[in-house]
Parts: sequence; structure tokens; C-alpha cells
Amino acid sequence: MIDEDDPEAAAAPKGPRGGKPATDSAKAPTRAAVYLPYRPRVAKRNAAAHDASIRAPAERLAEAIGLAAAIDLDIRAEGLIPLARIRPATLIGTGKLAELKALIAEQEIELVVIDFALSPGQQRNLEKELNAKVLDRTGLILEIFGRRARTREGQLQVELAHLTWHKSRLVRTWTHLERQRGGFGFLGGPGETQIETDRRLIGDRIDAIKKELESVVRTRELHRGGRERVPYPVVALVGYTNAGKSTLFNRVTGAGVLAKDMLFATLDPTMREVKLPSGRRIMLSDTVGFISDLPTSLIAAFRATLEEVIAADVILHVRDIAHAESEAQAKDVETVLAELGIDLAAAETRVIEVWNKSDLIAPERGEEMAHLASRRDPPAILASAITGQGIDPLLAEIARRLPGAGEIIDIALSPAQGKLVHWLYDKAEVTARVERDDGWSVLTARLDADRRAQLDARLAEIGTEQGHVVDAGKPKRRRRAVAKG
Repeated sequence: MIDEDDPEAAAAPKGPRGGKPATDSAKAPTRAAVYLPYRPRVAKRNAAAHDASIRAPAERLAEAIGLAAAIDLDIRAEGLIPLARIRPATLIGTGKLAELKALIAEQEIELVVIDFALSPGQQRNLEKELNAKVLDRTGLILEIFGRRARTREGQLQVELAHLTWHKSRLVRTWTHLERQRGGFGFLGGPGETQIETDRRLIGDRIDAIKKELESVVRTRELHRGGRERVPYPVVALVGYTNAGKSTLFNRVTGAGVLAKDMLFATLDPTMREVKLPSGRRIMLSDTVGFISDLPTSLIAAFRATLEEVIAADVILHVRDIAHAESEAQAKDVETVLAELGIDLAAAETRVIEVWNKSDLIAPERGEEMAHLASRRDPPAILASAITGQGIDPLLAEIARRLPGAGEIIDIALSPAQGKLVHWLYDKAEVTARVERDDGWSVLTARLDADRRAQLDARLAEIGTEQGHVVDAGKPKRRRRAVAKG
């Protein structure tokens, strides 16, 4: 029986989740079991210390089940595995191992997901003991990313991460061959030779992918340079997976990006131009979601994509405020961003916390959450991407946080200057327009130094009788006066 003592052991493992086995084996999803090993003493100690970065085991198991469901596994069993200590060979003790083996055989389970960072040896030994394929947390996330990548860049990033992870596990593939045998000093066994060959081939492929990704980085830098010349500030969405980033992205942009109640629904980044109510245009970027214990190889592989976040003028940290582990998820996002070189504490002036999914909060808690959001420093925005609550205050806050406000001026133009009016709407941020009785238009616009110089050149060409900047001695940043008639 169970050789690790803990009151929560009764929760593991549970039996089948119901449903009849599919009769068509060609189409039937893989039968799987999901287990979360954890250290009860560590969990209790951190809970007592109110460590927000440590999740309750039940919540972590639920997330692992969600990850498994994301690749359409037929989950037949699940459970918590309390560990008194970690066994170097198999992670779990012999009693629990025998119990799992019997259940896996009874349910004809083909894949066992262990939500833990297994060593290659532990993974190999567990597969041998359980007579089923074993995936650890890193392997499972890589499987999800492999299925979700759609662009060439995303596929390359996933392949790079997968090869880097697989390189250390090559020995598992060749256990049926002897690794050493007698012979001349320079000859090893056939298994050893095959492993070295595969390792070299994988190394060559990794080098080739890195070179191809370098061209992706250069292309992104060119695109970014082009946006800077427009110039449109970049606002990037970041957050824990399934926090509602894509739904918020669709709400603000009107785009049709895939948005589902599913972990890692978004993998490939998307950017759209958005015109704020203030008149200013931005580029809004939707990025891949983060997750606790995200494999280091994945963070490195997706660095080219996440450079949009690094270079963003404003970062929207989207949180699922209705989730029981919202604070822990926020800590995980901060950890990943820190690995990318983004210190949220130092960059708080360009980070806006969006407390999403307010529609899932009980009505009696709504006012309390709104009060808590307003008390944050800087304040958070309580919002719902589904209902639209809080979207207007969010857009106003984005406009307030954007750097490089530029110069605000009033331009008076005659009715014949339609092309210049069009140019202003296209190249500047027109925030107001007044039509005078004589047919002239007075536009209030925000321009940076380059656009202001272009405007002055155009006004010089047409002459003051056709258009001019209205100036009545106000401060340079806000020139305003009665238009010349």
C-alpha cells in the first residue's frame, strides 16, 4: 500500500473518470493517468508562511489535468502522491509504485503524466515499472506547444526546445542495445555508437534551427524599426495561461484570435493596430501565456517572440482574478518576466495590472474587489473581457501611461486642404475638430518632432492663407488660440 504518510493520501489515486472505451482504436484518444507528486511538509510549511508562490496540491493537480486535456488525452485516473522523501531511482516509493502499476494495468492506461521534473533515469525506470509511457511536466508542455504552433517561427521554437530537452534522454531510446562490450579499445557497444550518432545529429539540427531563428529575430527587429518610424507605441499583453488575454485582445481590437477556456490556446503572437478613444494609435500584441515551472528551454526558445514584451512601451499584466490561485499565478508571471530581464518592480510605471474575469466574481464581492484594485499602487483595472466592464478605464489608463506624448497643436485649414486633413488623421493623433462658420476646420492634433517638421514644411508650401498653426502664446506643449478668420 501507500508508504508515504499524509492525510491527503486518501485523495490518491482516484478511479476512472467515466465514459466507455472507444471501439475504434485508430480514432480513440490515448488513455492516460495524471498524478501530482508533492512534499506534504514543504506544502504545509509554505502555507503557514503564506507564500503566495506555492499552490495548494489540489489546484496544481487540476492544472496538470487541464494540461493533459489540452492535447485531448482520455484521462482515466488522477491523484495526488504525497512524498515522504524523493527516491533517486523512481521518485516514488515501492508501495505506491505497486499500487499505480495495478491500477494502470486494470484501466489499460497507455500514458502516465507525472507533474514533476523527472530525471532521465527516473523517467526510464518508471516506464519499465509501470509498463506505460511516462511524460513529466516539461514533456507534456512541449507536446502541447508542438500541437499548437502554427507559424514557421513557432514550430522552430518548439522544435528547438524539444530537441534540447530530448538530447539528455537519448539513452532511453536505445536501452535494447548493449552500451558496452569487449573489443578493441576504441570500439564501444552498438548502443553507445547509436547514441553518439543521434546526439551529433540533434546537435547539428539545433545549430541549424538557431541560425534560422536568428533571421527571425532580424526580421522582427526590422518590423519593430518600421513601427518605431510610424511611430506606434507597442502595448503587450502578458499573463498566466488561460487568464483571458486573447479574449481581451479580441474585445479591444475586434480581431478573431482563437480564445478558448483552454491552457495555451494562444501560442503564435498576434499584433493589431488599435486607435484609442484619445485618438492615439497603438500596436497591441497578444503573446503566449506563462505557467508555473515553465521549462527553461522554452523560455530561451521563445525569447525572440517575447522580445515584443521586452521592447513594449506598456505591459498589460492580465490576471484571472476569479481564480483561487491568482496571486500565485501572478508570482509565476513575474518570475518568467524577470528571466527575460523585465523587473516589474522597476518597470511599474509601464505595467498595468488588469484584473480580468470580474464577471465570474460573486456580486457581493464585486465592490470589494473594485476597492482593492483602486487601492493598489499603481491602481489595477477591474475588468471583464466578456462583458466589456472596465475596458474604457483600461484604454484611458493606457493612453495616460504611453511615453513620448509629443506636442499638441491646433491647425486651421481652409476647405481646399482636404489632403492635408487626411494626412493629419493618418500621421498624427487628431483629438478634436471644430468646423467654423467660414468653412475652415480647426484640428487639435498630437505630433512628435519629426511629424511636426513635416507639417511645417507642408504648411510652408500652401501658405498661411490656406492653413496655419494657431498660436496665442500658450506653452509650447499646448498651443491654442482663436483661429484666424
